[in-house]
Amino acid sequence: MKSDKVLIEVDFNSDEAIYVQLQNQIIVGIAMDTIREGDALPSVRRLAETAGINMHTVNKAYTVLKQEGFIRLDKRKGAVIALDMDKARTLLQMREQMRVLLAKGCCKNISREEVHALVDEIFDEYRKGKV
Repeated sequence: MKSDKVLIEVDFNSDEAIYVQLQNQIIVGIAMDTIREGDALPSVRRLAETAGINMHTVNKAYTVLKQEGFIRLDKRKGAVIALDMDKARTLLQMREQMRVLLAKGCCKNISREEVHALVDEIFDEYRKGKV
C-alpha cells in the first residue's frame, strides 16, 4: 500500500484524543489487512496536512505505535509497518486493557455469554480472508 492511500478520519468531536484515533485506525487497518507488513505510512507532515491536524499529534501517534511494536522508523521510508511478534507482552497488555473493559461490562450487567459473542464477532471481522 502506498502511503497516500492510508485513509485516516479524525473525529474532532470525539472525547478520544486525536493521536489515539490515529493509532487505533492504523492498528485496525493492520488487523483488517488493508495495511500490511512493510507498507510505508504517510510522512508526519503529509498526514498532518491531509487530516488537518498538528504534526506533533501525528508524531506522538507514530511514537506510541513504535513503542507498542506496530511500526519501525526508517530513515529512507519513514514510518513502516513492522510488527513486533512478542506475544507474551501483547497478551499482558491485552489483559490489563480487558480488565477495565470487563469491569465496565459487569457494572452494566453484561453477561459472560454476551462478552464472548462480542469477542467472537470482532475477532471474526479481523480474520476474514486470513487463513
